[in-house]
Amino acid sequence: VFHGRILARRLVGRETRYEVAVEARYRQRFPLVNREYLWVPNTCGCPALLEGGEYVLMARRHVNHEHTLNRILLQHDGYARAWTPREARLVREAARHC
Repeated sequence: VFHGRILARRLVGRETRYEVAVEARYRQRFPLVNREYLWVPNTCGCPALLEGGEYVLMARRHVNHEHTLNRILLQHDGYARAWTPREARLVREAARHC
């Protein structure tokens, strides 16, 4: 779970790739660097993440069996909400309890 600002959006095959500036890390099971690519397995723009927009994102690290693919994946059951100070406070509080 992290707070990210969308820098760019690009369609790659049947997926959408977002370049994200990681602003804050709330709960981290895998390391994040300051800039990451966030992959969405569709090209419809769902969820609609706007360039320049800030979001609270819950994604997972996806590594294939051969360890040749290692990326952050926002699946249909993931979480993407517009970032607000209130949302950030709620996520921080939840991260302390989980």
